[in-house]
Amino acid sequence: MMNLTGLLFKSGIALAGILLILVVSAKAQEDPPRPIQLSTYQHLSFGAFINGNNGGTVSVDPGGNRSVTGDIIPVFQGNQYHPAIFEVEANAGTIIHIVNGPEVILTGSNGGSLLLNLGASLPDSPFINSTRPPFRTQIMIGGTITVGNTLANPPGDYTGNFFVTFVQE
Repeated sequence: MMNLTGLLFKSGIALAGILLILVVSAKAQEDPPRPIQLSTYQHLSFGAFINGNNGGTVSVDPGGNRSVTGDIIPVFQGNQYHPAIFEVEANAGTIIHIVNGPEVILTGSNGGSLLLNLGASLPDSPFINSTRPPFRTQIMIGGTITVGNTLANPPGDYTGNFFVTFVQE
């Protein structure tokens, strides 16, 4: 015949064993830090437009909306306009700052040059990454080009490279 103290002692040992297993399997800290991974998903494009005698600006915001100033006429002929899209792979909870590079000169295929200023990002900088690898967060960045008249900026393709720095906290 077993007494009540012996039963409680044996039950207590079994319960302590279950708690020990649960404690061992619990995660007490976040994922170890890892460098962010970046890739370009889509290049920045301002689409087709016609510049007049005075020129103006063409802007694409991070949401993909295009606007013009001056005597620029937007043209909708198969040349798509859209923001640059970068994909970031980072631990959830990582704070990421986006730092746009300096103004860039875009060179025309038929002569001329345009001045490119990078704009805002979506999400706004800084932001807290909410996805876990291997999933990625898309970052959209817009910009504005300054366009002269048709003599300064003849029709053609204008290309160049710009720099964006992603800083991980």
